[in-house]
Amino acid sequence: MQALLTTTLVFGVAQTSAYAFNPSSGAPVNIDENGVALRGFDPMSYFNGKPQPGDSSLKFSYEGATYYFANRDNLNKFKANPAQYAPRFGGFCAQAVAKEKKVDSDPLSYKIVDGYLFLTAKNAYKDWVVNVDGYVKQAYVRWPDIKNVPPKGL
Repeated sequence: MQALLTTTLVFGVAQTSAYAFNPSSGAPVNIDENGVALRGFDPMSYFNGKPQPGDSSLKFSYEGATYYFANRDNLNKFKANPAQYAPRFGGFCAQAVAKEKKVDSDPLSYKIVDGYLFLTAKNAYKDWVVNVDGYVKQAYVRWPDIKNVPPKGL
């Protein structure tokens, strides 16, 4: 029982506390302290219907972020077209970007729109899905101006 509890706790900590949203970072991608995006989730798994944790031995770097993949097929598909499969707006909350903010997102609060992955903060998702098209249009307009600005500067 002790071994099971320890394993569960270690896995849980690896999934949540390894992520460090940095409000002072001017990086255009929402990454943890090790440069990993999506809290280690496989970006291709979103397009397959359910986010899955990636394997750190199957990784690829794109635009200053490292992405992990659940299998080699997903890694190869991403490598072939990373601009299509990397989360829009660097993985920051799409609703916040529409409001000229860079806010941490929850990798389980997402939607595929027109073949692209958009993430939101957990508490923003319900409002965001009511007006996805409007928020996406606003976010595309505002992203170039805030892309390299630290979140605390917005």
